Amino acid sequence: MTDAGMKIRKARVEDSRGIADHLLLAMEDIVYEFIGDKDSKKAKEFLAYFIERQGNQYSYQNCLVIEDGGQILAAVNIYDGAKLRLLRAPVTQYLRTHFNAGFNPEDETQAGEYYIDSLGVSPDQQGKGLGSKILNHLIDTHVIRHQRTLGLLVEEDNMNAQKLYFKLGFKPVGMKILVGKNMQHLQLKT
Repeated sequence: MTDAGMKIRKARVEDSRGIADHLLLAMEDIVYEFIGDKDSKKAKEFLAYFIERQGNQYSYQNCLVIEDGGQILAAVNIYDGAKLRLLRAPVTQYLRTHFNAGFNPEDETQAGEYYIDSLGVSPDQQGKGLGSKILNHLIDTHVIRHQRTLGLLVEEDNMNAQKLYFKLGFKPVGMKILVGKNMQHLQLKT
């Protein structure tokens, strides 16, 4: 990876498979819970199905990627928390029809924050600062330029992720439960 060739950009539909690989790294257990199966191929297909479509929470429209030489090294999924139910509706309907008739997930975000749903970095690129790079880009875009609040959930026992978020200025604002997991809700405001 060279910093000179690396860029952060809005995702495109043709990035969908690569984005699915990266987002699955961040939310594998959650997707397994959604689809009721610990099959990584099914989980990736589920994510890719929605990433390549418009108008849902996982859509490429709500993603950014870090790219170097045409290769996706990291991806992040972010959207306006006020639109969660609207964006989640097609996902919920699909899951209820194809996997889990009783699917009824908790609200992971709400109005008043731009929600960082998932962030994944290629395993061979982890520890090289890409997570910080994309988070700093989001902070610059949403918090500094547009005066928005950024929010995210982190598992309460994921100390490495918490350390990174705290270093970047995120503060705890409460706890949430997502698919049975205790999650710390963090925000960064101006």
